[in-house]
Amino acid sequence: MRVIGSVPALLLLVLQYTPVTLAARVRDYDAHDYYAVHLRQGVQPEEVSSHLGLQYDGPLGELEDHHFFRADIRQHDHDHIQSALDDLRRRRRKREVGAGEPHTLDHILLSQKQQLHTRFPLVKRAVLPLRAIDMPVDWAVAKNKEIAESLGISDPIFQEQWHLYNHVQIGHDINVTGVWQQGVTGKNSTVCIVDDGLDMDSEDLKDNYFAEGSYDFNDQVEDPRPRLSDDHHGTRCAGEIAAVRNDVCGVGIAYDGKVSGVRILSKVISDADEAIAMNYAYQDNQIYSCSWGPPDDGQSMEAPGIIIRRAMVNGVQNGRGGLGSIYVFAIGNGASNDDNCNFDGYTNSIYSVSVGGIDRKGLHPYYSEKCSAQLVVTYSSGSGDAIHTTDVGERSCYTNHGGTSAAGPLVAGIYALMLEVNPALTWRDIQWLTVLTAVKLDQDSDWAMNKAVGKEFSHQFGYGKADAWALVERARTWENVKPQAWFFSPWMHVKHPIPQGDQGLTSTFTVTTDMLKEANLDRLEHVTVTMNVDHTRRGDLSVELRSPSGMTSHIATARRNDGSNAGYVDWTFMSVAHWAENGVGEWTVVVKDTNENEHTGNWTDWRLKLYGECKDASKQDLLPLPTDHDDDDHNDEEVHVPPVGTTSVAVPTETEPPVVPSDLPSRPVNSKTSTTPTITATATEPTPTGDDKVEEPTETATPSATASSDHLLPHIFPTFGVTKTTQAWIYGSLALILIFLSGLGIYWYRMRRRKAWMSGGGDDYGFEMVPKDEDDDHDGGRTGMNGHAKKGNGNGKARAGQLYDAFAPDDSEPEDEEFEEVGRERFGIGEDEDEDEALERYRDREPLREGTDVR
Repeated sequence: MRVIGSVPALLLLVLQYTPVTLAARVRDYDAHDYYAVHLRQGVQPEEVSSHLGLQYDGPLGELEDHHFFRADIRQHDHDHIQSALDDLRRRRRKREVGAGEPHTLDHILLSQKQQLHTRFPLVKRAVLPLRAIDMPVDWAVAKNKEIAESLGISDPIFQEQWHLYNHVQIGHDINVTGVWQQGVTGKNSTVCIVDDGLDMDSEDLKDNYFAEGSYDFNDQVEDPRPRLSDDHHGTRCAGEIAAVRNDVCGVGIAYDGKVSGVRILSKVISDADEAIAMNYAYQDNQIYSCSWGPPDDGQSMEAPGIIIRRAMVNGVQNGRGGLGSIYVFAIGNGASNDDNCNFDGYTNSIYSVSVGGIDRKGLHPYYSEKCSAQLVVTYSSGSGDAIHTTDVGERSCYTNHGGTSAAGPLVAGIYALMLEVNPALTWRDIQWLTVLTAVKLDQDSDWAMNKAVGKEFSHQFGYGKADAWALVERARTWENVKPQAWFFSPWMHVKHPIPQGDQGLTSTFTVTTDMLKEANLDRLEHVTVTMNVDHTRRGDLSVELRSPSGMTSHIATARRNDGSNAGYVDWTFMSVAHWAENGVGEWTVVVKDTNENEHTGNWTDWRLKLYGECKDASKQDLLPLPTDHDDDDHNDEEVHVPPVGTTSVAVPTETEPPVVPSDLPSRPVNSKTSTTPTITATATEPTPTGDDKVEEPTETATPSATASSDHLLPHIFPTFGVTKTTQAWIYGSLALILIFLSGLGIYWYRMRRRKAWMSGGGDDYGFEMVPKDEDDDHDGGRTGMNGHAKKGNGNGKARAGQLYDAFAPDDSEPEDEEFEEVGRERFGIGEDEDEDEALERYRDREPLREGTDVR
């Protein structure tokens, strides 16, 4: 751990409390319940655990103010902390606890019971290739031997490591040998292999093994050595990066660098343990190579939990002394299943460099997924060959390492070379350099020019293949980009059915210069769209995002295997295709229901998020940690939300031809041509009022929509040229307004009458005097309200009491003496006159003529 400045010896000792010590506590998930808890800063976890009756089980890795609590008796599905929080809320509702009264449990900001059985499996992304080697080029073979001789490489399979120097398909390699000849071999760099283990006893790895950065989270021991029969994957990935230059197998890209291992794939682990793994020894482990993810079956849609997402944010903000941990993820092997890496919450994270594969001929292999979140590609299996590397065993080698699992570590190894020449590179500098130096492949694809960076982007290949020479040379003189800024739009409410076929439903949001100025955002890097879409078959959906420049990202594609009826629930898609654009203008999202069948859906809402380089570094803070309400992130009180935005929605009708931009690319899909046209309805997004979702915009359809609008009510009521749904909304609103005005009128009238009564104005009291029952003379008479005598039986008394209560304004009325004085004055009763006599005189008065003032 890097320590800056003068630190007292005791504090220094605390700071040197290494991550190994933090993770070494053994946790038995079969015997106990464990809770990951985020507490308010400064709160002692022992105080909270004692109140809950739980044991404090230590800090949660490198996440500040996050802790483990333990229940000594496992209660399976019962959540002890959530039950306590629910009970506190219940007692506050019943006022058993004061609403503003502080409570120990109020210090809990997040609580998550660690449930192993609810975790989705993490899958290694390797495939078994077919063997078919082409004939080598003689001069290239000789050149390769010359390079090996000049560098002192005598490893027996080096000549077969075509990804390092390809003497068959000339030029199809990572272009690294020239970097080595400059003396750049990964010195002072460390890559952590997050996988199923690392054989530190291998002769090809042990000299470069970094034990202090390694841990086994599956068996909870220090050495992450392979222990199962299929624990080969991590060792093979490690050999690609840091195989030692010796007489065993081949060499790694950074053969003088260090490699550590974190074992997590050999059995299911908790979210909290995975979060610790993603930050493990993050001051020394610079790069995390992750060749795994959710299943690539074309039907899974999984994302890391909130604790893991927080760990990745913590890594990029605090790892490497604040320069940021670098996360490299294999993009996935599900292309043959129509899978797309945007359905994987690890590879579509803005904190990940997502790496796809190409084969030794530079072709797109059958397995590598297409995705708008893919930044770059590099070599792996295909065209009859695979990656040659180290295997488990003292002197074991492997020649069939493949899939995107093998592509990711190659890029991680190149990054280790970059950090040797420029250790001050931030995690975002790494991504900028990857975009700017990628080499376009001479392959047919959906290449589209990103004018902002002057490079073409493809969903198959990202910005192209990684070139080690170009990356290292550019890194030498690179000036760090300014800190990250961001802009979050309001939620745009669409709430429309999605037409079937290739036409789609369109919604737009306009970003203004003032919005980005207020957000302190300059050049874009990552763009995300968080969506809610209901659909009875999720795999029929596809989504396109179009930037103001016209650049189009296919952020979601149809998947034939995905029969889920879950739709998209606060799911965040990501694109790197808009890198370096300025973001000002109209952003368009198009949702398509690609198959005409019995499955239908509705688009509920969406939200645009722009991330990139800030304008003024002195004004920029760090992005807050994600919350459990995200989105990615219903956390508007801590992020910039603009005051207003303009949206438009393309609404399907049956009478007008479609209005679709002619230059909007359409993703090829398995669908029939739709005959359903659209018109455009515009709406203005209202100003947010504190909630992260704003009111639904009012649609204004073009006149042509009138023909297709039926009457909701009898024909005497106008349709306003809108649909029945909108008519119902209009007339319902009018009815509510009328009811409100009627109630207001009645209230005003009653208040006027009460005021008149209290001031003595008028003789029309609004109720009949209760007649005296002749049979009840024995009750006698008594003076009623304002001096009215009330005689009669019990029913009469009860009625009088009801009338008194009904007209009593409030507790601020005059006391009884004041009422008596007012009554005497109003009815002309003298001070010495008997009240009963006065009442008889009042009853015997002549009827008043209309308009007579009684006062």
